[in-house]
Amino acid sequence: MRHVAIVYPAPRQVELVDIGPPPDPGPRQVLLRTVHSGITNGTERHSLLGEHGWATAFPGRNGYQQVCVVEAAGSEIRAFAPGDWVFYGQYVGHRGWNLVDVSQADGSHLVLPLPDCLDKRHAALLGVAGVAMRNVRRIRVGTGSNVWVAGLGPIGQFAAQCARAAGARVTVTDVNERRLSVARELGAHVALDPGSEVVSPEVAAGGPYTHIIDCCGAPSLLHDAARAGLVPHGGVISLLAVRSDTSFPWSMLHGTEASIEVSCHFTLDDLRALTMLIGLGTIAVGPMISHVVPVDEAPSIYKALAETPGELLGVVFDWE
Repeated sequence: MRHVAIVYPAPRQVELVDIGPPPDPGPRQVLLRTVHSGITNGTERHSLLGEHGWATAFPGRNGYQQVCVVEAAGSEIRAFAPGDWVFYGQYVGHRGWNLVDVSQADGSHLVLPLPDCLDKRHAALLGVAGVAMRNVRRIRVGTGSNVWVAGLGPIGQFAAQCARAAGARVTVTDVNERRLSVARELGAHVALDPGSEVVSPEVAAGGPYTHIIDCCGAPSLLHDAARAGLVPHGGVISLLAVRSDTSFPWSMLHGTEASIEVSCHFTLDDLRALTMLIGLGTIAVGPMISHVVPVDEAPSIYKALAETPGELLGVVFDWE
């Protein structure tokens, strides 16, 4: 068990710091040993750079995707036993161990038993997949929906897959050809590079879209979508990409009764739905993983995240 955690002491700086050995779990706690953890590209990059409200959040620890083995369980614990593989989704950053109270009946502890059939490295991306799943469910994507996903980082890739799994026709856009290629492999119906425009003629030709899922954060997206007439009556624009400020033309919503929605994090139910769909082969993780590296290489990975984020897609740290 590693007794370290990843910390951002200052903007663009990353260190592995000693957190000491864990105490014994209390009656309602489990002690989790981290085996893999996954980077949450957007949030961690904003935090690392001090963007979007993170400027005063140093030193910082960020991330919410850890695959662990239960090392020990408290005397009152019946749902988990030593040796169990679990996913842990609380916002605690990347740590070698975690002590978690799992007594909450609502599952807010976010400790999920993992099925034997699920590749444990793939499970390290269940957090970003969970954000996407929660979003697609909350904005009511269904059979026959026409969905546009703008931006194909990890959450965008999973949003596209979750929308397709719900029965939607899915158009995706990004300026990174590698990410477009992955999206095509994962089942996107239309994959386009809009070039210097957010709404290219090809994107506009596929509209209007019942659901627009913004995973790119382009400042002009809402205005461009409105000008191109891409938001139909009752349509939904979902803003998953982090923004400091948002502006939109009132006429885009007035009369159309369209809506703008935001989803945050995920629940155990979202994670259960994901593991079922992954087990069925409806959603795939493997093609999205671009890097599996020892956690000791974290500083170089975060340097790439800060300077050349397009080189990374799904990044998994190996803690062993």
